[in-house]
Amino acid sequence: MKKSLILAGVIGLGLTVSCVSKKKYTALESNLFRTQTELAMTNQEKAVLEEKMSAIEARVAEYNSRINSLRETNDKLTETNSGMLSIEGAAVMSKNSKAKMKETLSKVDPTLLAGAKTLEDSVNLAISHNIKQNISSQGDDDDVQISIDKTVVMISISDKLLFNTGSYKINSKADPLLKKLAEVINAEPSLQVMIEGHTDSRTISTPALEDNWDLSVKRATSIVRMLQLKYQVAPEKMIAAGRASYMPLAENDTKENMALNRRTRIVLIPDLDMFFSML
Repeated sequence: MKKSLILAGVIGLGLTVSCVSKKKYTALESNLFRTQTELAMTNQEKAVLEEKMSAIEARVAEYNSRINSLRETNDKLTETNSGMLSIEGAAVMSKNSKAKMKETLSKVDPTLLAGAKTLEDSVNLAISHNIKQNISSQGDDDDVQISIDKTVVMISISDKLLFNTGSYKINSKADPLLKKLAEVINAEPSLQVMIEGHTDSRTISTPALEDNWDLSVKRATSIVRMLQLKYQVAPEKMIAAGRASYMPLAENDTKENMALNRRTRIVLIPDLDMFFSML
């Protein structure tokens, strides 16, 4: 009887232990599944966040690149603007040209310099001096006259440097002057050039020339032709014009005045920097 009771107790205890262990196992298994599910969701959320972060980092990198590019552009524009000088709202020249202009003005006749009241006057005076020094290799100063209206340069050359009286054949002694003139013209691709022939009031009529209109035009075309064929000036940059005797500089009442009226005028629309960079 006593043995039966002991055996029954052992069996009952075994059943109790077995029943508790299964419950714990089930609970642990449930916790494990829940934890695994939460981990999977966390990993998924992490992947989504990492993808978003990568997109944000890429966008930030793009914005930084644009900012740096804009900063470089702004720096270049600031440098360019700081190196420019406005001439009464019209022409523009660089600081380097301004320095060369001052250097040129130091060589100009003080009497002429005293007449320069504005910055534009000083620029015009410096350009005139530079051009005259570059193309006047011979003759008196009176043989080459330069005037400037805003940025349009007008070079007036006495006919005694270019032609014989009543002729449109160019003198060989004019070659150095025309060569240097061609160098000035060729230095600026966008430059437009008009060659004007002018005569005095004396009438002319020969087998080759009908009148002063004819003479003035043929003198202009002779120069244009030489600049094109001998000194490679682009023909599309040039205009040949004849003014006959109808735009005199002085009354045709003396030999001196008539000589003054016999001239060739070269009209240039220049880039100011080009003139200050000439040799």
